[in-house]
Amino acid sequence: MPTPPERIVHLGLGAFHRAHQAWYTAHALDAAEWGIVAFSGRSRDLVDRLTPQDGLYTLVERAAEGDRFELIPSIVRVEAGDDVAAFVAAVADPRIAILTLTITEAGYRLDADGSPNLEDAAMASDVELLAAAFANAGELRSAQPATALGRVLLALDARRRAGSGAIAIVPCDNLPDNGGLLRRALAGLARRTSAELAVWLGISVSVVSTSIDRITPAIDLDTEPRAVRDATGWLDAAPVVTEPFADWVLEGDFPAGRPDWESAGARFVDEIAPWENRKLWMLNGAHTVLAAFGPTRGHAVVSDAIDDPVCLRLVEALWDDDARQLPTFDLADYRAALLERFRNPRIEHRLAQIAQDSTTKARLRIVPVALGELAVGRPATGCAAAIAAWMLGVRAGTAPAPHGIDPAAIAELDASARHALLTALDARLAADAGFATRVSDAIAVLETS
Repeated sequence: MPTPPERIVHLGLGAFHRAHQAWYTAHALDAAEWGIVAFSGRSRDLVDRLTPQDGLYTLVERAAEGDRFELIPSIVRVEAGDDVAAFVAAVADPRIAILTLTITEAGYRLDADGSPNLEDAAMASDVELLAAAFANAGELRSAQPATALGRVLLALDARRRAGSGAIAIVPCDNLPDNGGLLRRALAGLARRTSAELAVWLGISVSVVSTSIDRITPAIDLDTEPRAVRDATGWLDAAPVVTEPFADWVLEGDFPAGRPDWESAGARFVDEIAPWENRKLWMLNGAHTVLAAFGPTRGHAVVSDAIDDPVCLRLVEALWDDDARQLPTFDLADYRAALLERFRNPRIEHRLAQIAQDSTTKARLRIVPVALGELAVGRPATGCAAAIAAWMLGVRAGTAPAPHGIDPAAIAELDASARHALLTALDARLAADAGFATRVSDAIAVLETS
């Protein structure tokens, strides 16, 4: 089979990307026309594993009844994420039509309003570095931004200078309005570094919003390759394990073209917000609750936690609040499907993995629903219980404490500690005495359950 030409660049190579965008691209009817150049995130390990395989890897769809194995050929070149020159050259190539990103929520390094966080040392340093480089073209070749967005902006400037034409950027992280967020973040960086680039971004860069739904757990890279070899005879140092379910919803334009992802099951919509909220609040929100609270009851994976009646009640109560904030959907089938997916005992989705960045995740996945419920006069009891479960996880150390909060100061979860934690999530919730009382009441119930 001929190698597809390089038409897509991806930043943030990992299992999530390979189970989603790479899989959809491989399944598109025109897959032979769309190869992916994939750059790693913070680690070289995956580059070292995939390079000898020319980017080829095994996708293992792990259902309760057994595994299905498939070779995915859409990644045609693998590069280290810290090779800034290679990344800049790839994005500047006129053959490239799309840049996709999976850099995690924390990787964007943004303030609450979506602007670049200049109190972040790496971001502040990149702003200074890029401003100097853009002002003096002689410094461009040696520029080494430390942040993902700094590297993206440097690469886009190289594309502008090369006259390589318009490009679509597709962020695939679990963030509400991820396209709008990225568009505003890049515009904010450009305004601080190059007025000329800021104008070009507005004309030549389309940022597409997406919602992706496919559970892809971390795996043991010693045991899984042996399992693939035993089942198929293939020697694969970097397989991916995922669930059979897959969903991808996109909103936006692709000025230089795109794969026929619809033929692989992707959905293009005029308004993505309801779809991303359904996934973010229900699947990811439930995961955030289970990841914080499940380990306090001795659970290590999602499938065990969801079978605990106390954890299940927390999830169902949160979903009841979610459903009232998603009135355009009939959610009965989606809820049933989520429970079936969570209960798949062969997907070892570890709670410790999900619990990373739990404060940011709770802000995005639970707080908006609580505020929406309170705004229309409803008590948001499901959200209050979910936040209570998160607080118990923070106290126990199963979820990391918010920045600036000393774990020792919240050991008793007294009124002061609860207020500090609630304020860390959202000051408006902390100021609502009734909601704070419901959080306190839920903590008392959970502590005795």
